[in-house]
Amino acid sequence: MSDYKVTDPYTGEVVKEYPTATDEEIRAALERAHAAFAVWSRTPIAERAAVLSKAAQLFAERSRELAEIIRTEMGKPLGQGIFEAEFSGEIIQYYADHGEAFLADEILENRGGVDARVRKSAQGAILGIMPWNFPYYQVARFAFPNLMLGNTVILKHAPQCPWSATTIAEILEEAGLPAGAYENVFATNEQISEIVIPDARVRGISLTGSERAGAAVAEVAGRNLKKVVLELGGSDPFIVLSADDLDAVVDNALETRMENSGQSCNASKRFIVVDELYDAFTAKLAEKVAALPIGGPEDEDATVGPLSSQAAADRIREQVSSAIAEGAQVLAGDVASSGDARVQPALLGGVTDDMEAYREELFGPVGTVYRAKDVDDAVRIANDTPFGLGSRLWCSDPELAREVADRIDAGMVAINGAGAEDYDMPFGGTKRSGFGRELGPHGMEEFMNRKLVVMP
Repeated sequence: MSDYKVTDPYTGEVVKEYPTATDEEIRAALERAHAAFAVWSRTPIAERAAVLSKAAQLFAERSRELAEIIRTEMGKPLGQGIFEAEFSGEIIQYYADHGEAFLADEILENRGGVDARVRKSAQGAILGIMPWNFPYYQVARFAFPNLMLGNTVILKHAPQCPWSATTIAEILEEAGLPAGAYENVFATNEQISEIVIPDARVRGISLTGSERAGAAVAEVAGRNLKKVVLELGGSDPFIVLSADDLDAVVDNALETRMENSGQSCNASKRFIVVDELYDAFTAKLAEKVAALPIGGPEDEDATVGPLSSQAAADRIREQVSSAIAEGAQVLAGDVASSGDARVQPALLGGVTDDMEAYREELFGPVGTVYRAKDVDDAVRIANDTPFGLGSRLWCSDPELAREVADRIDAGMVAINGAGAEDYDMPFGGTKRSGFGRELGPHGMEEFMNRKLVVMP
């Protein structure tokens, strides 16, 4: 039986199955990607940009079809799926529009008075190991800056996303990408670690996924002297120090926790509120969480759908049950209300630092709320986590907000509702949330050869 199959989380039905690649097929894909690099890396930048622009257009034109695919694969509400497909197209177009500028030589002033410049060029085939929670967006932010740079891509998608994976490959073929420049492989974890990563033709690895997967891939990559970019888990703090409009802050808290049914690495997961605002904030948020429905497959405007799989639902129920057994209080919701992949949104209070839930990432529609004595206590709680991906901060005093932002140990800080996740801004974390950056100019630099060329 293949590992790669589409199981509709709305029904539990297996819709499609795809054969797992043989070792010979994996090696053939590596050879095609390596051969294509010799052609694609020397294709003029304008021609590479034209291919990306066509791919971006196809993502926009087929956004509803693409959304219906991932609704079936991992339960994403239809409206969110359409947005993801369209936003992925915007990412692709961003690199098509700015690739030439990002790849321009960097001229270096130097004491010898020579012509010294850094030439920015591709390195070869880059392996991407991508997750199920954003099947298009995660691929777009990894693959397309590398394709614009001139690298070729080998893509191993999540086993539950083979339909979207093949569709992306079809779009790139239609856009005119040369054969071999983007190889979609339905590989096993063993094939990745034993065949793909050790192969000298693979020049780097980018993984978005769990800590366990990141550690396993980094270990193999390290033994083979390969650079890795890791975008792993997160338990992002949402810090409320003061607010001119508390209702707006609560609305933002709900949105940033529940988007994608709470299955986002950089979702706000821990709400840390100063003492004087805690009771009002918690009461308002609990009321909204309790009233949030789970949408059906045809509900285009749903915020929450089923979780991506029965296993994901079982995992979040287990985590919440453990927290309750250790003394946490349910402030809203009931995650045990259904035994299938639908998980009722919930809010927990009373989580203390001796509970597992204090350190774990809750990957589903469940938030936790903490009372902070003051600003220093809020920063302490925010940083008391093994993760360091993103964070959100609400503070009416701009000077204090920037001071606190400097003290937060994370890769990203969004203040007073500002967006920190656009295609032209770097995305990445610290600590056990991984290392490296995607998106923005930085997203093209991770697997770039910065070659110094000096001439009299």
